[in-house]
Amino acid sequence: MADKPKRPLSAYMIWLSSVRESIKRENPGIKVTEVAKRGGELWRGLRDKSEWEAKAAKAKEDYNRAMQEFKANGGDNAGYRGGARKRVKPAKKPSKKSSKRSKKDESDDDEEDESE
Repeated sequence: MADKPKRPLSAYMIWLSSVRESIKRENPGIKVTEVAKRGGELWRGLRDKSEWEAKAAKAKEDYNRAMQEFKANGGDNAGYRGGARKRVKPAKKPSKKSSKRSKKDESDDDEEDESE
């Protein structure tokens, strides 16, 4: 059985992969996080995103076609270990009860115990 098709990239991710090298060239030594930040700024300023949105729509169509083929060939989520899984929250630990008595009260009790 073939591997499950990967989800398609968004218009932004397709665009970013095409401009990533130019961002690195313009900013030598830039960190990966800074490349993404700069890319986000450029993407927000981009007036015409139709080219990238069309590429993303085509990628989504291709993905949907591949998924239909995958399912038709017996592929489904049964036995598939990747992708999104529901996270289970760990059981809560019982909270420590805070004593309303202050340390001074406790020390007073200790003194009384000693005197008896």
